[in-house]
Amino acid sequence: MAVTGLLLGSFLLFHAAGNSLILYNQAIFATYAEHLQSLGLLLAIVELLLAAVFIAHILTGFSLILSNRKAKGRKYAINNSVLGLRGWPSRIMPITGTVVLLFLLIHLVTLRFMDQAVPIAERIRQVLTNPLLILLYTAGMIAICLHISHGFWSLTQSLGMNHPRWNGLMRGLGWLATIFSIGIFIAVILLHILL
Repeated sequence: MAVTGLLLGSFLLFHAAGNSLILYNQAIFATYAEHLQSLGLLLAIVELLLAAVFIAHILTGFSLILSNRKAKGRKYAINNSVLGLRGWPSRIMPITGTVVLLFLLIHLVTLRFMDQAVPIAERIRQVLTNPLLILLYTAGMIAICLHISHGFWSLTQSLGMNHPRWNGLMRGLGWLATIFSIGIFIAVILLHILL
């Protein structure tokens, strides 16, 4: 779960960085998007690998949910919720993960699998001027933010990077990466709403 989450989070950072070009200059963003499309077979291979990572992440998530439900019959020696180690962010991971999956499907249908003859900037404008899609994209961004913020903290725990001295820094880095990524996507949404 940690490794696939790290790969997906890294993709999100690169995706946000690429999309940030639209905030600077739409022509530069269009050139960037056209360059990605020109990669042809290489792009298809990367998309298949990314889909495989998503599927592995989802299947691992289901596996964790089932094993957690199976273990619920036993009491823990220490109540982690009292220590602040298991709060609502960890409990809503299946919900936010499901919302993220639904958002991803909407995103792919509305932008990736839309008519590729239409320039990308125009496709984005069409999506982000539709009130229903704006609402769905915003809900997706909120779900991603909640999912990643807890996921990053959980990742550091899974990789053994937890230490009282560094936990605050790790949590802060998780929020920084999340706010950077989501902030760019929200800025793109706002740019299209205000224009």
